[in-house]
Amino acid sequence: MQSQDYDKTKDNIRVRFAPSPTGYLHIGGARTAIYNWLFAKKHKGVFILRIEDTDIERSTTDSIQGIIDGLDWLGLNWDEGPYFQSKYIEEHKKAAMRLVETGHAYKCFCTKEELDVKRKAALAAKQSVQYDRTCRRLTSEAIAAKEAQGIPYVIRFKVPEQQGAVYFNDSVYGPIEKQYQDIEDFVIVRSDGSPLYLLSNAVDDIRDGITHVIRGQDGLANTPRQILIYEALGARPPVFAHMPLTLDLKKRKISKRTHGELVSVQFYRDHGFLPWALVNYLVLLGWHTPDDREIFSREELIDAFSLEGIGRANSIFNYTPGDPKFFTDPKALSINSHFLRTLPIEEIAESVKEEFITAGIWDPAYDGTKRQWFLATLDLIRSRFHTFKDFADMGRAYFSEDFPVDPKAFKKNVLKHEDLKDWLPQLADRMEQIDAWTVETTEEVIRVFAQGLEVKPGIIINAIRTVVTGQLAGPGIFDVLKAIGKDRVVKRLRGVRELFTKHRESSLQSIKG
Repeated sequence: MQSQDYDKTKDNIRVRFAPSPTGYLHIGGARTAIYNWLFAKKHKGVFILRIEDTDIERSTTDSIQGIIDGLDWLGLNWDEGPYFQSKYIEEHKKAAMRLVETGHAYKCFCTKEELDVKRKAALAAKQSVQYDRTCRRLTSEAIAAKEAQGIPYVIRFKVPEQQGAVYFNDSVYGPIEKQYQDIEDFVIVRSDGSPLYLLSNAVDDIRDGITHVIRGQDGLANTPRQILIYEALGARPPVFAHMPLTLDLKKRKISKRTHGELVSVQFYRDHGFLPWALVNYLVLLGWHTPDDREIFSREELIDAFSLEGIGRANSIFNYTPGDPKFFTDPKALSINSHFLRTLPIEEIAESVKEEFITAGIWDPAYDGTKRQWFLATLDLIRSRFHTFKDFADMGRAYFSEDFPVDPKAFKKNVLKHEDLKDWLPQLADRMEQIDAWTVETTEEVIRVFAQGLEVKPGIIINAIRTVVTGQLAGPGIFDVLKAIGKDRVVKRLRGVRELFTKHRESSLQSIKG
């Protein structure tokens, strides 16, 4: 038995993302959604969102909303859905009964205790532990008698007993063959009447006209059995493409249970990532182009994506628990930083606004009279930032008088020179006299001042940067001074003594602690 390939020139491609709503949308699920979305967009097909919510005990409304919000934030707009699998349970049950009626499935009355005894005996005899198909050979009279007694039963699929195999050509792993003799008669409906995933998923795919199933490699083991169900229901199996798994540094599969919120899409949203930057990063976990390109616009990625670019090797997702600044793969931060640097400044301004509101440093004037200054300042400082959080943290001094000073400054030569407590207030007096506050005028005053002290300009310039911005590095200092403005620069330079005092008090408290 062989699954058939699709003619891309004739068939309308339809793919689906079918998550179980048992938690947030994690990066593994998001990557699956991205691959399906890209494939649909590339071939002008249909991307369907199907929520597989039949696990009543674990499925929650909050999880469903979290999945929808996550996809929406990533910009993965679906064309149909969301469909809810729970609404089609009766359809799944009818499909099971149809399989029984057509001779492709049967009722199995074996109890768990009976099956356990058979399993132990098979293990002791070093034989196959597959179900021995006892109930497959029951006569119609025997079946009727057991039903009349009210004996509960499951429904099992009849795997062909003759020589043969299920064969399919996976778009990633290539030709795969599974012998019939290696597939036991598997259960498709439980004794309580609830259909299993194998059946429900196949019935839903047939109803939704799914042409390609793009999912994780862990679904590969189910594929031969699902193909048998497709065929038995008279449907053409879809094309399968199984993606390699995403593992952590310990080679464990990324999961909600093992890794918690650190692998959720919401975590990245809340930590200042651009949605497209995360999409760009996640698509690279298992997919690559011949030229190893890593940065794509939306249109470029849609055009470049192909199932042939998916590799077979598992990808590694690198993250650093507990590090609020570099909490994830350096490549992810690099990609996010690239988009922060290169997108039109208006496109990132709204996200910066949200960060400022959360941080308590938003000024309504940034949407009004100070709009141009606000945008120009963002443009100036963004070149060294990795996430939106950096604007409210590392860039705080541009927008607030309440900003931290990097403690490393007191350990290095930046603020180690005791004379700076006298020099910087003197410099403040001179800078206060500047009429036209420009890059050129501030540079001239600072260099003349350093020359008069007979010290290298770098000593003064580095100290100014740290006192004025709290940082050890950043954009050109004279551009920084122009952006922050004369009044605030002068005030901060005059407050250098207070800065040294606070540092000593903090150091003493740290020693006592």
